[in-house]
Amino acid sequence: MLTDAVLIARVVHDDDRAAFGELVRRHQPMVRGFLRRMLGSARDAALADDLAQETFIKAHRALAGYRGGATFASWLCAIAANELRGEWRRRKRRAEFHDDENIDAAADEREPALAHDLASGLARLTEAQRAALVLCCEHGLTHEEAARAMSCPVGTVKSHVARGKARLRAWLELEETA
Repeated sequence: MLTDAVLIARVVHDDDRAAFGELVRRHQPMVRGFLRRMLGSARDAALADDLAQETFIKAHRALAGYRGGATFASWLCAIAANELRGEWRRRKRRAEFHDDENIDAAADEREPALAHDLASGLARLTEAQRAALVLCCEHGLTHEEAARAMSCPVGTVKSHVARGKARLRAWLELEETA
């Protein structure tokens, strides 16, 4: 099996579309999973898939600039996180335009079946805490890789992970006693 570095070189130097297809096949589940978890709702699965596709389009365009300082997976997560931030900005503008109340509260009301689920707990975290937990705990990125993907210092990622875990633990214990 060819390494990511070999496939990237083939894409950059030979415009090898099959090599890029292999990179997509290898990393698409992780990128889609990250985006789906960050969006936090089954009804947003199609949006997560669209953002994943956009991530790979942008990755293809920027591949010549990839220097290998971070793993290819964390580089892709950084692109996906940027796509997600753009989506959140667009949602915020739409919400302000339509004078909506709280998008997250409306989502919780539409999906009461998730009340005792980990996904519901993750949805209650800040975006940064959720991103740090998903990248580090679910996708196995190191704190350093997650920091690159999130464009923040390593210490900030460690804080987000610790605080996110504490908030999840407290919420899950509260739900357990209810």
